[in-house]
Amino acid sequence: MDGDVVELAESLFEEATQTNERRLLVLAGEREHGYDALESVLDTLPVPITATTLVGPDDRLRCEQLPQSNASELLGTTRDAVALDAHGGLQPNALGKVVGTVDGGGLLIVLAPQLSAWPDRHDEFDDSLAVPPFSPADVTGRFRRRLVETLHVHRGIAIVNLETRQIVENGLTNPAPRLCSTQETALEAPADARFPAATYEACLTRDQVEAVAAFESLLAGGDDTDGNSQPRAVVLEADRGRGKSSAAGLAAGAFVADGMDVLVTAPRSRNAAELFDRAAELCDTLENCTASVDARRLETNAGGRIRFLEPAVAVDRLETADIVIVDEAAALPVSVLESLLSADRIAFATTIHGYEGAGRGFSVRFRDRLDESDHDVVDRTLGEPIRYAAGDPVEVWAFRALLLDARPPVESLVEDATPETVTYRRLEPDALLADEHLLREAFGLLVLAHYQTEPNDLARLLDAPNLEARALCYDGHVVSVALLAREGDLPAPTRAMMYEGGRVRGNMLPDILTSQLRDESAGEPAGLRVVRIATHYAVRSRGLGSRLLECVREEFNSPVDWLGTGFGTTPGLLEFWRENGYRTVHVSTTRNDASGEYSALMLAPTSEAGRALHDRHADWFARRFRALCTDALDDLEPDVARAVFRSVDTDVDDCELTDHEWRLVAGAAYGPGLFDIDPGPFRRLVVRYFLEMPDTIELTAREERLLVMRALQAREWERVVDRLEYHSTSQCMRALGDAVCPLVDYYGSAVALEVRDRFQ
Repeated sequence: MDGDVVELAESLFEEATQTNERRLLVLAGEREHGYDALESVLDTLPVPITATTLVGPDDRLRCEQLPQSNASELLGTTRDAVALDAHGGLQPNALGKVVGTVDGGGLLIVLAPQLSAWPDRHDEFDDSLAVPPFSPADVTGRFRRRLVETLHVHRGIAIVNLETRQIVENGLTNPAPRLCSTQETALEAPADARFPAATYEACLTRDQVEAVAAFESLLAGGDDTDGNSQPRAVVLEADRGRGKSSAAGLAAGAFVADGMDVLVTAPRSRNAAELFDRAAELCDTLENCTASVDARRLETNAGGRIRFLEPAVAVDRLETADIVIVDEAAALPVSVLESLLSADRIAFATTIHGYEGAGRGFSVRFRDRLDESDHDVVDRTLGEPIRYAAGDPVEVWAFRALLLDARPPVESLVEDATPETVTYRRLEPDALLADEHLLREAFGLLVLAHYQTEPNDLARLLDAPNLEARALCYDGHVVSVALLAREGDLPAPTRAMMYEGGRVRGNMLPDILTSQLRDESAGEPAGLRVVRIATHYAVRSRGLGSRLLECVREEFNSPVDWLGTGFGTTPGLLEFWRENGYRTVHVSTTRNDASGEYSALMLAPTSEAGRALHDRHADWFARRFRALCTDALDDLEPDVARAVFRSVDTDVDDCELTDHEWRLVAGAAYGPGLFDIDPGPFRRLVVRYFLEMPDTIELTAREERLLVMRALQAREWERVVDRLEYHSTSQCMRALGDAVCPLVDYYGSAVALEVRDRFQ
């Protein structure tokens, strides 16, 4: 049988090479039989061992080996052959990253169990979906069933049954000969190009020429009418294999040929290998620009250099470089991307459909912040493949199998939807599996709306026993969708284990309330957490998201004790959830790695048990929040802090001031007293104001930000002056006193009012 497999692999490799496409070979059967066949194939194919990678749990071959959990290390690299061992489990995220690594003319080889039995065979990935109180036996195999079906029906995929010694599909497409022009049309530099002509001659597509030309906007000159330097940014977006890293490398080579200092960062240095290679190749073709290069540094005799720095280090070295280039930007946390915006000249190369690392953090969260920055942004999208031919069958299969290109319905189909014209629908996994159109619309809506949606979420949607999906549909099309997770209802031994430091998967709110906030009974009530909610961009701000939450509450009002959610805090999101009856009970003390934001937990009780859970945590949160503002949350955005306060529902019972404290506060507001003498009573008074927000007190947004930054967060006067644009420290101090005056008028004791009247 090995001879037949080797012959098939040779045919696949030959056809892939001739067409500049990729082919997929599935070796299905016992694991040991799969490795025997794999070794025979790799020994025969004309592929160097240095261009081969095994992605699996064991280092069983002579080539590079990585576990599936480390597949991100392959981003930005190419291989002639990649073998993926899926016997112990298949992580959809890893599959998505591995597919993009295979170069044109290469093979992806998957070692899998018997395909007929694979969907019903539980594996390690299933274990991650079996959140308490569910077990692995409750996890279904719908994702694998769908995956197997796509393997059987797509072009370019060969399937070998090692146990029956049968070639089920040969994967050969037998393409018709391609007509070749007798004379290739040379790619020329733009008429006004500032880079050397060789930079553009090295491009392989017109897309790449336009991408390289965009980098010229980072060169000096062309500042604003006042002669001030205008911060500039370039964004290159593309699917995998479109040459964005190569374009960035060619531009970097042109920069260093001109004697410039280019700082490159990416998740790992190997992710930027293509960039360094293209830069070095260009420099070697230019006159008087010989390059010496290693994995992290390139220097030219023209005085330029390219150096790679890890993202955390690069943030502190931005001022030392003329140009900053961020490769595989989608795999970096939003907080890091924001920090990199301190660079005046910066370029980002990012994948559109890869969901790498931080998912779609770049396009969903960071892109808005880039647009709001001072940078003049130039965008380019590369659509024509370079590493492999257009229509590559492995890319087509991967996009379908992992829904990498899933999209919500087109705008014209749903633009008339309103809360009155939509219908509420349960999205049962079997219905989603049977209706590809429905699945693509629902998942596509989640992808476009949420930066963390990734291929693993497709498997969760289809297989996880604790998840529910609900939607609003208009004329049969999904316009709003919610992904819901059952949490809580945990037995006493599990709750005790959590309290003593153990972790329980899939129970985010009970876990945090128990382990961090020391409430052992928090996991007893049953809850439903809104994991994701998304509304079609064409019908936002019409109340559809609120209508969906209302329908969810009506359906689950009795079965659960609380509804909850957790998300990266922004004023708009906090206000949305507050308007829908959810109230804040916790804010994280560290920023989320992906979004760069602090996370908020909110609850909406639906029973007495849920009300008791909410009330005690809301009270504890209100008591500790003012201390957090001067410690872990001293850099929380003031508008976020204001929104957090407004979303807390609890009585204030520890904010009373003594007579002496009232004299201090009223004296600073109306007389010659000073805030800095004793900020404590001011802080308690400000907390009371924000929690109660009396209608008769009318403070401006600027005054409230001042109260947050100085009274609650204890930021230095100079920082407050700069941030809120006061003319001087003395003016800022007077403004603080003016903001406290209406608080004294409303809350002040007789002693406070006596002090006020004395100085009025």
